[in-house]
Amino acid sequence: MSTQHQKTAIITGASQGIGAALVEGYRKLGHAVVATSRTIAPADDADILTVQGDIADPATAERVVAAAVERFGRIDTVVNNAGIFVAKPFTDYTAEDYAAVTGINLDGFFHLTQQALPHLLTRGGHVVSVTTSLVDSPDSRVPSVLASLTKGGLQAATKSLAIEYATRGIRVNAVSPGTIKTPMHPDETHEFLAALHPVGRMGEVADIVDAVLYLETAPFVTGEILHVDGGMSAGH
Repeated sequence: MSTQHQKTAIITGASQGIGAALVEGYRKLGHAVVATSRTIAPADDADILTVQGDIADPATAERVVAAAVERFGRIDTVVNNAGIFVAKPFTDYTAEDYAAVTGINLDGFFHLTQQALPHLLTRGGHVVSVTTSLVDSPDSRVPSVLASLTKGGLQAATKSLAIEYATRGIRVNAVSPGTIKTPMHPDETHEFLAALHPVGRMGEVADIVDAVLYLETAPFVTGEILHVDGGMSAGH
C-alpha cells in the first residue's frame, strides 16, 4: 500500500497502448500511479488510482491532481502521453478536427502540467511528454500539420519549461516516437508504416516505455527531446 514516502506519477491516455504500458512501467519502478483516460476502468492494484475524464477539459486536470494528492499525498511525475493524430491534407482539416487535436494534445498538456507543478515544487519532480518525430522530419506520405502544430508546441514548451524550472528541482523532457505498434494502427497498415522508418520496421511499445523510464531516472537530463524513431528524425 502506498505511503507518502512512495513517489507518485500521473499518466494520461493510460487505458491502452503506450499509456497502459507506462502504468506498468512506473509500477515496476515502485511508483504509485494515477492513470487517466476517458474510458479507463478501475484497477485491482491498490497503488493504481484510475480517473475517467477528457483531458482536454480543465476540470479533468483538477480532478486528477486532487485525486493524486488525496490518495497518495504527493505528485512527483507527470507523463503527458494522451494524444490524437489526424492525417489529412491541410485544407481538408475541419473545425472539429482542429478542436479535437488541439484540445487533447495542447490543452491537456497545459492544464494538467500547470495544476501539478505546485506539487512538484515541494520535492522536485519530472514532467515528460510524448510527441512525434514528424515534428522534426515531415514526410510527404503522411500529411501531419495538426500533429506538427500541437506536438511541435509541446517540444518547444518542454525546452522552455526545462529552463524556467532548471534551478527549482523540476526536470522537463519529451520522447519523440516514430510509428509504434499500438491498437490505433490496424494490421493492414503495418507494411506501409514500417517503410516510413529508415530501419524498415515499426517501433514497439516497450521502446517508448524504456525511453520514458530512462528520462525518469536520469537526474542530469532536462530539456531533452529524445527521438525513439528508427532513424526518422535523422533523414531518409
